[in-house]
Amino acid sequence: MQILYDIFNKLLNAGAYVMLPIIITAIGFIFGMKLSKAFKSGITVAIGFVGIKLVVDMLAENVGPASKAMVENFGLNLDILDVGWGAIASVTWASPIIAFIIVTIFATNIVMLILNLTDTLDVDIWNYHHMAIVGALLYFVTGKLVLSLFSAVIMAIITFKLADWTSPFVEKYFQIPNVSLPTMSFLSSAVIAYPLNWIIEKIPKINKIDINVRNADKYLGVFGQPTMLGFILGVIVGILAKYSLSKIIDLGIHMAAVMVLIPKMTALFVEGLMPISNAATEFTKRKFKNRKFLIGLDAAVVVGDNTVITTALILIPVTVISSAFLPGNRVMPFADLAVITFRVALIVALTKGNLFRSLIIGLACTISILYAGTITSPELTSFAVYTGLDFGGGLITSFASVSLTVSFLIYETFLRNPLISVSILILILVIIFYFAEKWYKNYKFKKISE
Repeated sequence: MQILYDIFNKLLNAGAYVMLPIIITAIGFIFGMKLSKAFKSGITVAIGFVGIKLVVDMLAENVGPASKAMVENFGLNLDILDVGWGAIASVTWASPIIAFIIVTIFATNIVMLILNLTDTLDVDIWNYHHMAIVGALLYFVTGKLVLSLFSAVIMAIITFKLADWTSPFVEKYFQIPNVSLPTMSFLSSAVIAYPLNWIIEKIPKINKIDINVRNADKYLGVFGQPTMLGFILGVIVGILAKYSLSKIIDLGIHMAAVMVLIPKMTALFVEGLMPISNAATEFTKRKFKNRKFLIGLDAAVVVGDNTVITTALILIPVTVISSAFLPGNRVMPFADLAVITFRVALIVALTKGNLFRSLIIGLACTISILYAGTITSPELTSFAVYTGLDFGGGLITSFASVSLTVSFLIYETFLRNPLISVSILILILVIIFYFAEKWYKNYKFKKISE
């Protein structure tokens, strides 16, 4: 036993570049992949991690000084940088317990399917990182493995149930039948969107406002693309930092590069994990016969909707401006601005494309992310540094980590006196699940009424 412990510690101390191929290979092998193919997936994921680290280093080198200058020039307190979901995903996958967490999440899905507690068959292994970040960060902060794995179970249960309950909206608005979207960056807004939409519905006159925009994104043209978005934001930051013209353009180019390169580096993660996802699909098909499931897909299948894009493009500058004036906020939105589409897609479906409501609810959701990001940034930054991503001493966050509303609530619940808070959480979830499940079963094979 001591020998195994020593080997584990040596691998852990070797860093993420060594641990990632081993972890991913082990997961693939468990799902029935050939050892050689599983190892290739592990190597590919590790390469993606290296690429993201290089881009993050460039981001820190360029935005760090500019942000500091901007803060000094205008007295802003935005010292926490949004480094993007790709960077945080790589940090999550580099956790020493990620293999245990992924297996726990997958096992939770299988058990729920066996007990008929969910219809969602989630084989989108890559997006497990949205659920895994809570357990990974909890383990880093507390060192308690059981507590961390239990938090992953709760995150998984909530994710799969939210995926079930929102599937009728996905089918009705986006016209995609028999699927669910168990991506927490898509689902998390439901916690705020459902009650806020209900409140707006009860306000006279306001509830009659219905603005629907179709194909408005075509008028924005090239300015709606991530490359131009990064360049424009970089130029704005450079101007606010009172840089010279050449330095402003240089910063804009570097920020455009970040917007382009982070998705490309992240694509290597997806390339490495896709064979594992396919193996997981085959694994579940062998174990379940004659059962109709909702196939769990990446929420990327809905973010191309015109109203979703329009809502996001309007919300991006509003979020940036709001961040400077929100009392107590320290987060400077940047890298994840390009994926605000994921945060508003469910909102758009829930409001049936009402741009007015989508913007109000969407802003409430992004504000909650800014505050949650401010609160959790110190622990997340330390965790990132521990896994090998050093941001030059600056604080970081993302719109896709424990700053997501559901993830934040679960993380804080398990962190603060878990014996009491987790018990209360479970009681609340049982009550919510009871009433929500009744609603879902009524609409399970029906269309949502107009």
